[in-house]
Amino acid sequence: MEKITSFTINHLTLLPGIYVSRKDPVGDAIVTTFDIRITRPNFEPVINTAEIHTIEHLGATFLRNHPKFATKVLYFGPMGCRTGFYLLLTGDFKSSDIVPLMKEMFAFIRDFDGQVPGAAARDCGNYLDMNLPMAKYIAGRFLKEILENITEDHLVYPD
Repeated sequence: MEKITSFTINHLTLLPGIYVSRKDPVGDAIVTTFDIRITRPNFEPVINTAEIHTIEHLGATFLRNHPKFATKVLYFGPMGCRTGFYLLLTGDFKSSDIVPLMKEMFAFIRDFDGQVPGAAARDCGNYLDMNLPMAKYIAGRFLKEILENITEDHLVYPD
């Protein structure tokens, strides 16, 4: 069997950042899949399930309500390895095109107070597995350490 694209990226040299993982034609449109890598694979601890679940709820809510991008969002969800998220948008994008959106989203998560959207038994299959304080910490760290002064080595996959 052929390796899928995401398994061909060297995870030993991959840094936290925003990467275009793939672009797929769907009818007349292009779907761009982004790799939103929050922790450095195989070097930093992965994100715990409660925090990644909370970021998923807040991030998806933010994106699907965004004035410019709401209609372009197909999916936002965690990677199985728990080092980041995938974001699928309709349109032909570069990583740098969504840096402002990611800054907004991670600031929203960092500053969020109140009940996490969808964190109720009626709305979520695992609503008790949430950790808002740690999700806010992770979002704030990613925003400060990566997004605020993002460079090319955090926007283009390593060779």
